[in-house]
This record gives sequence, C-alpha cells and structure tokens, in this order.
Amino acid sequence: MASYSANDDEAVSPRHYQHGEIETIDYILAVCRSLDGDEAALVTNILKYVSRYRGKGTPKRDLAKAAWYLQRLQKEVCKKQGEEEC
Repeated sequence: MASYSANDDEAVSPRHYQHGEIETIDYILAVCRSLDGDEAALVTNILKYVSRYRGKGTPKRDLAKAAWYLQRLQKEVCKKQGEEEC
C-alpha cells in the first residue's frame, strides 16, 4: 500500500479542494461530525462536489453530482421521518 508524505501536496491536498485557509476536508469533517453514517456520506459528497465545481474543470458534471446526492439525502431524511414521498 502506498503512503503519502507531506511532499505529495497535489495528491493529498489538490488545489481544487483549497479555499483560502480552509480545506474542503476540514469543513466536511466539521459539518459531518454529528451526522449518522448515511447522512454523513451523502453530505460529504454534496460538499465535495459543490466546493470543487469551479476548480476542477467539470462544473456541470460536479453540480449534477451534487444535485443527485442532495436528492438522495432528501429521500433518506423523508424515509427517516416516516414519509413515503417528499
């Protein structure tokens, strides 16, 4: 298994996940800390795709993925609240 060192900045911390002094991973961990597994996974992907849509070169695709995960999150929340449809 490959290991990464602090010198592998682009592999560990690519530019499209850096916003000033805040890295996307740090924000995701702070937001998702109190969420359960399914919700945390979905919110993680929403935040990931929204945060990088302008920096990675695939804005339409990244926003479409974020929208898909948001719709899935909405379904999960409705299901937990006992609703068939939202």
